Amino acid sequence: MSKKLGVIFDMDGVIVDSNPYHKIALNQFCAKYGYHLSEDDLLKRVYGRTNKEWITNLFGSLSESQLRAYADEKEALFRELYKNDIQPVKGLVKFLSLLDENNIPKSIGTSAPRANVDFTLSKTHLEKYFSTILDDTFVTHGKPNPEIYIKSIQALNLPPDRCIVVEDSLSGIKAGRASGAKVIGITTTHKPEEMEETDMVIDDFESLTLEKLEKLVG
Repeated sequence: MSKKLGVIFDMDGVIVDSNPYHKIALNQFCAKYGYHLSEDDLLKRVYGRTNKEWITNLFGSLSESQLRAYADEKEALFRELYKNDIQPVKGLVKFLSLLDENNIPKSIGTSAPRANVDFTLSKTHLEKYFSTILDDTFVTHGKPNPEIYIKSIQALNLPPDRCIVVEDSLSGIKAGRASGAKVIGITTTHKPEEMEETDMVIDDFESLTLEKLEKLVG
């Protein structure tokens, strides 16, 4: 390859198609406390955000211990619901192997807590592919703020325009673009026509080649 490039993966909706299970967990959790979220609420106010952000929006100001307790409860429910069904998005394992074979650095940049990252990588047996992981403890401001991707780019030690972010959420796409990276949208959560702000749209990783990555970063 003529120039180095790097790939940054969001986790939920990119590495695994987990949002349907997050939705069930969210609805069960919120119903327990008397709240009911619409599909629009989930898409615009929850997906891609940190637990701190959406829980505070729902419950108002909370102590740090209460906020953590709510977040832990919801995420434990999610992991229990998803543990027997979790699998990588189609074509991902082959794509990750391709990146390794060509010495292309990669990282995970996610709004999820580390417990969910460890759960996801362990259950899908993808731990060996990711040595660089930024979770919700690395950011003060969740997506669409670009903080998570700016820090991910710094961790890869590459210029922003040599990095490609893979995202499924609209807030994540905005964050990726604002970081200066190129953005690939994957259609696990939104329809292709909703992803106008991306540089490329894919349904899964089956058709993603090195040539396409190189063309994307010029």
